[in-house]
Amino acid sequence: MSSGGLSIRIVTERLVLRRWSDADRAPFAAINSDPAVMAHFPSLLTPAESDALIDRIEAGFETRGYGLWAVERRSDGAMVGFTGFAQVGFASPIENEIEIGWRLRRDAWGTGLAREAAATSLEWGWANLAAPRIVSMTVAANRRSWGLMERLGLQRRVDLDFDHPRIAEGHALRRHIVYAIERR
Repeated sequence: MSSGGLSIRIVTERLVLRRWSDADRAPFAAINSDPAVMAHFPSLLTPAESDALIDRIEAGFETRGYGLWAVERRSDGAMVGFTGFAQVGFASPIENEIEIGWRLRRDAWGTGLAREAAATSLEWGWANLAAPRIVSMTVAANRRSWGLMERLGLQRRVDLDFDHPRIAEGHALRRHIVYAIERR
């Protein structure tokens, strides 16, 4: 899948952050169809929607030089989710900014893997991206996610909160909260 020139591979103590392969499609579809993992998203993803997400992520690597890496656990080679960067591509106070994000399968929760992956991503981002700040967003009910944002040093930015334009008015997940970290 990866076309070589941008085949970034980052190895941490317990993880490998890398470009996507076709072998990642089934495990990623399983993650995206888990109701617990997707509790703070409007819907579960079908296998076709999950595959389309991988394709969009890979296209982002090709056009921007960065994206959301597949996260592989070194101990057993299992693909456990993603972390990395995306450009916010919809009307909001953070439109066109670089967002750090993550999604890990449920059995990886509470193990510190998300923090390890995201902290490594932030280090890479500051070294390789020209962004003056990096943002992250979620819904207020997603305590795990904004808790990780805080542990990574991101600060709550109430002034940047917004109603997500891709989520229907009145939907419980429409309101999004934003955290940000400024380049030092």
